[in-house]
Amino acid sequence: MSDTPSSSAAKRPPRQSRTGLTATGARKAAGKSNRTRAREFALQGLYQSLVGRNAVDDIDPFTRDLAGFNKADAAHFDALLHGCVEHGEAMDALIAPLLDRPWGEISPVEHAVMWIGVYEFQHCLDVPWRVVLNECVELAKEFGGTDGHKYVNGVLNGLAPSLRAAEVEADKAKKPRKA
Repeated sequence: MSDTPSSSAAKRPPRQSRTGLTATGARKAAGKSNRTRAREFALQGLYQSLVGRNAVDDIDPFTRDLAGFNKADAAHFDALLHGCVEHGEAMDALIAPLLDRPWGEISPVEHAVMWIGVYEFQHCLDVPWRVVLNECVELAKEFGGTDGHKYVNGVLNGLAPSLRAAEVEADKAKKPRKA
């Protein structure tokens, strides 16, 4: 027997570490909460609404039939999908002043992620603002363009002080100031 690895072993991809992240840096499916999964499915539905102009009543049952939906928080999915579509124009009005380009140049994925962030800031007060921000950045990293998460982070960070004023102020008061 030789010391050379067999040809089948040499072709195998390198083993992924067990950190809960895939090779691309996205969280592995087993490490995702049911709310995170609900956000992912809502993002897919909102994308269909923004790009395909599909009716939410058609998107909802289609999305529920996708593999893995049974592991998502269905109530949170409902709130996000239906709430974002219903309040889309009002949320766009809040987001628009923070944009550095016209809506037509904003990726539909980042647009939908920002909707999810604004909706959760306004209507899901049980979710801390930093969690909303982090979840939206992760969504943009996983589904958006190369630096889309930075854009989403900037916009939502700009909105948080007005949409969650008391919570953001309380967080600032806890942080020690650097000299």
